[in-house]
Amino acid sequence: MPQAAHVDPTPLTSGQVRALFAAAVRELVWGLPEAARATRRWRALAETIPDEPIREDALYSLTHKRGHADGAALFSALPQRRNTVLLHLLVAYETIWDFLDNVSERHTTEANGRELHLALVDALDPERPLADYYRHHPWENDGGYLRALVEFCRRSCEELPSYGRVRLLLIQESWRAQVLALNHLTDDQNRDAALRRWAAVECPGAYGATWFELSGAASASMVVHALLAIAAEANATDRDISAIYAVYWPWISLATTMLDSYVDQAEDRASGDHSYISHYPDHDCAVRRLCHCIAHAARDALQLPNGNRHAVIVGAMVAMYLSKDSARASDLRRSTRTLVRAGGSLVRVLLPLLRLWRIAYSQRSD
Repeated sequence: MPQAAHVDPTPLTSGQVRALFAAAVRELVWGLPEAARATRRWRALAETIPDEPIREDALYSLTHKRGHADGAALFSALPQRRNTVLLHLLVAYETIWDFLDNVSERHTTEANGRELHLALVDALDPERPLADYYRHHPWENDGGYLRALVEFCRRSCEELPSYGRVRLLLIQESWRAQVLALNHLTDDQNRDAALRRWAAVECPGAYGATWFELSGAASASMVVHALLAIAAEANATDRDISAIYAVYWPWISLATTMLDSYVDQAEDRASGDHSYISHYPDHDCAVRRLCHCIAHAARDALQLPNGNRHAVIVGAMVAMYLSKDSARASDLRRSTRTLVRAGGSLVRVLLPLLRLWRIAYSQRSD
């Protein structure tokens, strides 16, 4: 096992403590209340969706994936100044992402999944004609819900001062997110074969990662959130953008997906849903690899410009997943402690805070 599992990747230096305090204050005083207002706006619209199955999917994602929206909103702590446009954009884009995850399960064909997930591309490319998202879906009358989210994101992107600098990378990553259309294919062999083909085309020989790790990394929205955050900075440079992209893809994104899969593995076994972490040969191998990804992500985040704030993002992400009740189940308790150690001091500090957040927002198991 690499040394990263035993060396603290995020020691609590004075700079790290200041960054953590600043992010916590901004999130508690401004970020969470503002994210709640944004979520209420989309909930009000979701409640008017005419077709019941689509309405159920929209409301379910807004209720049970609240943590994803708050996690996305945390990226608004990266810029030097508060930016309400950025925060609302982050929440709206994550709302699209989570909604599509649910609605695509209603009809698990690749054609349906790909058409629906074009919304992720359209939302970040104001020049692109809007797709017919429900073209292959059994239900189509969402009362304009998905289109409203997409158009809101498009308008918001154009208000970010450095959007033009990140536009091509954002479009590239939103196209990569089409891999989400493959995750819900019901035949395991066909799904895995499709994911292998996807990885071979999109990431040939890349990063020393396996096909399921690369497709898993593309299933996370972290890269998009980080790029949107730097687009909110008027003085963003191409060098800074490239550095952020290299850290968030694939390691931070990969750690996010595998942690999500780790804490949901019992639920996925019961439901028969695709579990990325199940592709590892055994549990111990999965934990070792995940420790490596977490430590890698945490160390690299610190090297970025404004690295202490990026380290807070990574630490909060790790702590958010490991604060779930399922991560403390008897069969996972020991490995969860190992993963917490891999995240370093910052994760150990954030873990009890995220458990309190889950209790406050009724997100302990969801």
